[in-house]
Amino acid sequence: MDTPDIRVEKGHAEPEEVAAITAILLARAAARPADPTPTHRGRAKAGWRRLEREPGFRAPHSWR
Repeated sequence: MDTPDIRVEKGHAEPEEVAAITAILLARAAARPADPTPTHRGRAKAGWRRLEREPGFRAPHSWR
């Protein structure tokens, strides 16, 4: 095992800091569910409209 699994790109991290980051990453990886289910709860259609596809004038009493 010559190459480390985690490398510090900028700055200098002490071995204790690298160990703490490693522990956090391992804990987060272990907390993930084994069977990932899709978490898409959003809309099927975008909530915004493109202005160039809208008519030029909308009545002030219009909700759309």
